[in-house]
Amino acid sequence: MLNRHLSPELGATLAAEMPRALRHILAREPGAEAPSALSRRGFLKITGGTGFALGFAPLAAAASDAPAAGLKPFQQPVSFLRIAPDGLVTVLVNRLEFGQGVHTALPMILAEELDADWSRVQAELGSNAPAFVDPAFGLHMTGGSNSIKNSFMQYRELGARARAMLMGAAAARWNVGVATLRTEQGQVIAADGRRAGYGELAEAAMAQPVPEQVTLKNPKDFRLIGKPMDRLDSKAKSSGKQDFGIDVRLPGQLTAVIARPPVFGAKPRSVDDAAARAVRGVKAVLRVPLDRGAEGVAVIAEGYWPAKQGRDALKIDWDTSTVEKVDSARQLAQYRQLARQDGPEHFKADMAPLAKAPHKIQAEFHFPYLAHAPMEPLNCTVQWRPDGATLWVGTQFPGVDGMAAAKVLGLKPAQVAVQVQMAGGGFGRRAVATSDFVCEACAVAKAARAAGIEAPVKTQWSREDDIHGGYYRPMHLHQAHLGFDKQGNVLAWDHVIVGQSIVSGTLFEGFMVKNGIDQTAVEGMKDPYPFPMRLRVHHPKLNVPVLWWRSVGSTHTAFVMETLIDEIARATKQDPVAYRLKMFGDKHPRHRAALELAVAQSGYGRRKLPAGRAFGVAVHESFDTVVAYVVEASVKKGQAVLHQVTAGVHCNLAVNPRTIEAQVQGAALMGLGMCLPGAAITLKDGVVEQGNFGDYAVPRITDMPAIAVHIVPSAEPPTGMGEPGLPPLAPAFANAVARVTGKPQRQLPFKLS
Repeated sequence: MLNRHLSPELGATLAAEMPRALRHILAREPGAEAPSALSRRGFLKITGGTGFALGFAPLAAAASDAPAAGLKPFQQPVSFLRIAPDGLVTVLVNRLEFGQGVHTALPMILAEELDADWSRVQAELGSNAPAFVDPAFGLHMTGGSNSIKNSFMQYRELGARARAMLMGAAAARWNVGVATLRTEQGQVIAADGRRAGYGELAEAAMAQPVPEQVTLKNPKDFRLIGKPMDRLDSKAKSSGKQDFGIDVRLPGQLTAVIARPPVFGAKPRSVDDAAARAVRGVKAVLRVPLDRGAEGVAVIAEGYWPAKQGRDALKIDWDTSTVEKVDSARQLAQYRQLARQDGPEHFKADMAPLAKAPHKIQAEFHFPYLAHAPMEPLNCTVQWRPDGATLWVGTQFPGVDGMAAAKVLGLKPAQVAVQVQMAGGGFGRRAVATSDFVCEACAVAKAARAAGIEAPVKTQWSREDDIHGGYYRPMHLHQAHLGFDKQGNVLAWDHVIVGQSIVSGTLFEGFMVKNGIDQTAVEGMKDPYPFPMRLRVHHPKLNVPVLWWRSVGSTHTAFVMETLIDEIARATKQDPVAYRLKMFGDKHPRHRAALELAVAQSGYGRRKLPAGRAFGVAVHESFDTVVAYVVEASVKKGQAVLHQVTAGVHCNLAVNPRTIEAQVQGAALMGLGMCLPGAAITLKDGVVEQGNFGDYAVPRITDMPAIAVHIVPSAEPPTGMGEPGLPPLAPAFANAVARVTGKPQRQLPFKLS
């Protein structure tokens, strides 16, 4: 049976190896020590190393003859670079590409230091091999907006090491000193004008020692980094030629769909599968263990359609008597009751001044469960052989998923290879500590083999499976009681948050839960404002699986903070921009720069808006990046309408400004989606009420406002960009609506009547 948590044995292995490496996961622990490097043995334990290497084609094996002492696998070019005889350069990417642009940005960084001809560069995704861990965490992961932030120096050094080896090969060929050579556009050039392309030098280069220390380019000499570049995957994706995990086709492959219980954790009391087995193309109908102790029925067939038809024909009597049946209406009442009780404190300021404050605001906010709803539903293809297994899956956690798969299949981690596939979105749903959808796919493969089926099996989720399937952004309740003077100086701010923890009961709990408080639930509260705050937190446990959702805690904390900041400004008759700048003082220059840039580019304060429109402002830092929005909005026929968005972004060095622009546009649209009617997951007697885009609203092209993105110039090391564009959009929109209607918004999605 697959329990909600990983098995004790697997959990013990990971728990022993991960805490230091994961201490900074999602970059949310102020003052935490830097993660230390793992031993090679620990590396292999965590990553499920497969024992194979990828290198300069065709001589990857040659690199093992000249290893660099002191270098870790993730520091050696052999795993990240192939140079074909014709000079084509292939860069291996140590992350999942699911829309954020790492498939281009990381190759750009390596190619910059390699001095490659960019027109001859392509990219491939990596695997769960040891080299492809995040170098800061020692874990295979794509998350926390850390891809460029954590691999910027790694990929620069990889490129520089490879360049040095190519120059060494050329120096040996021409019997000249390396110092007399230079490189340009994929060629090594001698002082006398002789040239050799990287392709003709690659084989000899692999016999060169891998240098530990390399000299990196001066940023003023960058040819690629900092330039707006088209994405390497854009042509394939825009033409429909890009393959994703859902497109994997292996010889003899079968497809499985699973009938899952209507209430989380339930099991079938009885199954009548006669009609399902009669569907043409159905090969087997099997009961399988599911996530969180549940059980389902898998229909395996020659393709998705017969499998789905077979599932539709099943007659299942579900036993829900032993599981909690969460109901959204009752849940809100329970949360309000919890909010009145004492709980652990995250901030502990003195609340005595609150009673005598001349101005006060009391506010309650509530935020619903949210589904990730990526365009490509979850899927995982498993090929299980006597000597091991291969998984083809779009995953953010290939190492963890590989270990979980090994446990289900009864293999050693090193016997499981995870081939990371391009994914059509995810927003956190493909990074699950329980590896739920991967374990389910392996359970299906295991049951199929027991039934005599040895073919590879793809377990495919439908859109309805995805919306019903849990691991939602948690429902949250906030209650705030604050007092301030006529200048807007906050004298005391008493605050409580109620919501499920997303890390309790997982391997992350040991260092991401402090004093009983999940640190992801409180990120974004208070800072950068110098307010005395008491913040209490309650984490009820309910039978609804929850997970991080793009920008995690900032999805709700930014809305609360930035709408209340605006409310204070309105109550004290201050301009909301001027009020924020005053509160920043001189301690938050990046916030100031981002906000001032957005204001300057939007025409805020200088441009008169059409009747019925208003400006709205918000600024928020997440994942070490600050994004400020100035928006224009109106209300038409009882619905809020977003017309124009101007963004000011401070992400330090912009590796690819074009990707950053796309990320902010996409994040803003997703943030807008939280505001739309119907953007909520609700439960009635334990059953999720939404099932597809007809009853779970997502933003559409007709909702898209005009968006202008402006980046604050900086030469500092880059910070994250996958998520920071989302949090400030909803509060900026809400602040504009409040100025139009005179009524503050206290919940998402908006409620205007």
